[in-house]
Amino acid sequence: MLLVHISDLHCGPKLKEEMLLEAIDEINELNPEVVIVTGDLTEDGLIEEFREAKRYLALIKCKRLIVGSGNHDARTTGYLLFPKFFGNPSSVAHVDGVSIIMLNSSRPDRDDGEIGYNQGLWMKSQLENCVNNFKIAALHHHLIPVPDTGMERNIVSDAGDFLWTLTKHNVNLVLCGHRHRPWLWTLGKLIILHAGTVSTNRFRGFYQNTYNIIEIENSAVTAKLKVVGGQECPFERLPIEALSPII
Repeated sequence: MLLVHISDLHCGPKLKEEMLLEAIDEINELNPEVVIVTGDLTEDGLIEEFREAKRYLALIKCKRLIVGSGNHDARTTGYLLFPKFFGNPSSVAHVDGVSIIMLNSSRPDRDDGEIGYNQGLWMKSQLENCVNNFKIAALHHHLIPVPDTGMERNIVSDAGDFLWTLTKHNVNLVLCGHRHRPWLWTLGKLIILHAGTVSTNRFRGFYQNTYNIIEIENSAVTAKLKVVGGQECPFERLPIEALSPII
């Protein structure tokens, strides 16, 4: 399976439209089976920003588009608008032996993340129904601190319990956004893959607009970082020269 992971569009005043359109063209050329969007579709959760995000995401060509909510989407009662445009922010999809559980870690007018007890129970029941599948959990907020992002804040408040559930149920891959910094952690057999921002200029350090390309074959994961309009790079080797803009 070929899967593309994008995050942090920030439609609104901080959107780089030309960058997002270029990324969409690149993604369509890849012809992925699944595209996962891990939140912050909007800057302030406003209805015009949701309309803009819906319009751009409708241009993506894939078998299944899975969209989650971020903390910016939950601002100014945006949490009420998200379901009108993209459906339930917590969802499950099964595609060719791969189960993808999207979790809503955003909370109204809060920058930090939380899974919560009830959503945790729902996730466990979903995982019990897909024991033999390759399992992916996706959410906006990060579970483990990410390098080059300053003092830690806004992490999932119940990350410990969430990570325990993921490892107990043999989840293979976790996809996150939020920090605008691409990175990969491994926790035992669990891979945690962070996306950068695909279309805003709120970069971390030297990093440019990026998204992740993931291939899943026989339960093995190959992850690459793709610079929008630039080169691909394996996550195991992220040379700063490949990701730095010309200054």
